[in-house]
Amino acid sequence: MHQWPTCGQAWIALMRHVTYAAELADDDRGPVLEGPPVLFEMTELGWNDPVISRFGEVSAAGLYARKFTSTSIWAPFKYSYGARLRQLQGVDQLAWVSQLLIERPYSKSGWVSLTVPGERPDAVPCLTGLAFRARRRALQMSAVFRSQNAYTCYLNYLPLRDVQAEVAAALGLASGAMRVFVDVPHLYVADADRVGAILSAMAEPGGG
Repeated sequence: MHQWPTCGQAWIALMRHVTYAAELADDDRGPVLEGPPVLFEMTELGWNDPVISRFGEVSAAGLYARKFTSTSIWAPFKYSYGARLRQLQGVDQLAWVSQLLIERPYSKSGWVSLTVPGERPDAVPCLTGLAFRARRRALQMSAVFRSQNAYTCYLNYLPLRDVQAEVAAALGLASGAMRVFVDVPHLYVADADRVGAILSAMAEPGGG
């Protein structure tokens, strides 16, 4: 498993992973480059990350934050992570997992699902599950993605850190590492030039 100190470093590594090992495939939004499944960890996540500050789309931060905090669906998204985390089939899953770990700090059962059996295919979320574990006096979190756009992945990771921090605060713990598994990491061919420019800039001397 790859371990990265920062979200920005993980973002660059994921784009490289897809770029170097991709196969051409189709998608509803156009042709994509699909990479092999990948598992990695990040420790520090924030908009003050130097890589994200330099290359990230700060203007999209609010939209993606609402995707995780609001129970309404905001265009262009087809689902709300906020609704699936806080009221899926009437259950506030973050409250449930917080109470579980308060009562049983050693538990390995702190898993929540964001999918619903039999729902229409275009509404199946990319983020399919989260796991929370209290270990080493911190809350560790794992996120499982069935699919992930490597070019915009950090826009999901940063609000996910807020979700992790919310559960950690309920337990009186710090936020530990965030572990991410992506089954189908990909890049849209339409974004290839922008991705290439970022990767080229990071390859420059002193660029990281």
